[in-house]
Amino acid sequence: MRYDQLEHAIRAACDIAGDTELLIFGSQSILASFPDAPEALRASIEVDVQSKNRPEMTDFIDGALGQDSMFHSTHGFYVHGVSIEVATLPVGWSDRTIAVSDPVGTRGGTGQCLEAHDLAASKLVAYREKDRVFVTTLLTEGLIDSQILVDRIRALPVTDEVRDRLMRWVEITIAGLA
Repeated sequence: MRYDQLEHAIRAACDIAGDTELLIFGSQSILASFPDAPEALRASIEVDVQSKNRPEMTDFIDGALGQDSMFHSTHGFYVHGVSIEVATLPVGWSDRTIAVSDPVGTRGGTGQCLEAHDLAASKLVAYREKDRVFVTTLLTEGLIDSQILVDRIRALPVTDEVRDRLMRWVEITIAGLA
């Protein structure tokens, strides 16, 4: 996915939701922090969004712009309308979002995208292979700081067991990069 495609997704989802703001919390939220992110971080063809002020429109976004929709077949990517409640996010994440908004590209709509460290912590909670690879790439490319990531892991609403596992993973991964 490219930055202009993220803008298109924001524009289209705002139109469907009748809202001017979206929460964007999947992997493609990385484009707010790094518009020219390495290709490995831009591999996903979906943008996870929820209307900020009209969350009840989430299913409408997914129906109109989601996987296998006309939008998907026309543009080669899709907008997954999904509740932000499915993501496990560090305390304070909403104060650190990065806005993507442009009078032309988003037609004034705004996508509030997860900050890179919050995104990485959330990805690690999911702990799928693709999520660990995503975070490893962020660390390898120097796009996130390991200590800030550890701080965000400490701020996750998870059990101590999960938190300890994630912190060990970061420690081992950083050691492997040295």
